[in-house]
Amino acid sequence: MKKRILGITAILLAGIALAGCSSSASAEKKTINVGILQVVQHGSLDASRSGFKSELTKEIKTKHPKWNVKYNYQNAQGDQSNLSTMSQQIIQKKPALILGIGTPAAQGLAKKTKTTPIITTAVTDLKGAGLVKSNKKPDTNVTGTSDMGPVDKQLQLLKSMTKNTKPIGIMYNSSEENSLLQVQTAKKWATKNNIKLKIVAVTSTNDVQSALSTLKNKVSGLYIPTDNLMASSMKIVGKSTQKDNLPVVTGSIEMAKDGGTATYGINYNDLGKQAGKMAAKVILDKQKPQNMPVETSNVLRLYVNKAQAKSIGIDPSSIKQP
Repeated sequence: MKKRILGITAILLAGIALAGCSSSASAEKKTINVGILQVVQHGSLDASRSGFKSELTKEIKTKHPKWNVKYNYQNAQGDQSNLSTMSQQIIQKKPALILGIGTPAAQGLAKKTKTTPIITTAVTDLKGAGLVKSNKKPDTNVTGTSDMGPVDKQLQLLKSMTKNTKPIGIMYNSSEENSLLQVQTAKKWATKNNIKLKIVAVTSTNDVQSALSTLKNKVSGLYIPTDNLMASSMKIVGKSTQKDNLPVVTGSIEMAKDGGTATYGINYNDLGKQAGKMAAKVILDKQKPQNMPVETSNVLRLYVNKAQAKSIGIDPSSIKQP
């Protein structure tokens, strides 16, 4: 009888152990669902998305090799009604976290949920956009990385490339809050340095060519801030300013690659990676967006589009960091 009881006990204990192992094994396998809403498709925003995904996946896989990350990516292609519909669709899938790329995308998501954690990137002014109460302490379900660049240094860089005393031209999308902020910063710099500006606003890609025609004989160079509409139009800008021998400094490296002459600024892939690290803290370390300060880019770089510079008679090696 005693042997029989011991045998039964051993079987029960083995069963419990196996059940525990099975439970532990199943706990190791997990899929993290992450939603992504992007306002429009262009090089800068695509680079930020790529950086975010690579960094977040790396962070999760490093700590939990058997976990998988599934991304639900939606692109509104600049359509406001798409933003609203896609925001709702993403939230309905109950993701662990959502990435909003670009101010309108982040705003669309924030209107639909006050509980799901939202990380943003490629948003210049989160507080001005109504996404956070303070950049130091958001106190909402939103935080992220700002793409606010060093406007003053970018304008200094442009001034060093100009060959006459004509005003510096600025072209921007007047319907983007991010652009308005950067233009205001540019105006302050110009006033402080006694530099004249000629500012032209556009509201669609159809306006870009005519605006460039207006500026070409009246300015010594052109500054274009980080701006979704202008980022989508950089190839048009590049061809036009090449004909007119105008140097162009842009708000981001990706924009300079697409048609600018140079910039001293952010790389959106780096900015996306920085946002990915923030997302990992939310998912893995259970940090709350409301307590996570908004971050600006950790890295600023001088980038020279050598082909574009040579085409307008500027020696690329003469362009130095401001």
